[in-house]
Amino acid sequence: MMIPGMHKSPRDSSSTCSFGSGFTLLEILVAIALLGIAIVLELQLFSADLRAITASEEYVTAVQRAEAKMREVLDEEKLEERTWSEAMDNGSRADITVSGTLKERTEGLTVKVLEIDLTFYWKSGSKTRSITLRTMKVAAKKV
Repeated sequence: MMIPGMHKSPRDSSSTCSFGSGFTLLEILVAIALLGIAIVLELQLFSADLRAITASEEYVTAVQRAEAKMREVLDEEKLEERTWSEAMDNGSRADITVSGTLKERTEGLTVKVLEIDLTFYWKSGSKTRSITLRTMKVAAKKV
């Protein structure tokens, strides 16, 4: 009895049958190599996404800390022109500069405009990253 797709080997007259339609060893090896390349590429993309997510989380945390520090500076009652630096408990640092601006426009007024620059530094792996926040505040002039 013959199975469709099988034929008798011309060299062997016994009832041994061989399949004429199958994959060769070379075809199987090529398929496995392509599958391996696809898996490696997928893992590299996944790894890159994880690094991007980590960097994004660090950046968001740094921005939140910088904004909190900026609110502290803005809430000071007697904010004066000066420059200082503060080290945080987590190894980050904030450099703050308060300077007068628009002096010619506020010359005859009872208020002054202060520009506040806050540069926040943090460690990300072996690199030091930074972000700068800048704002202005209207304050009463000393009489």
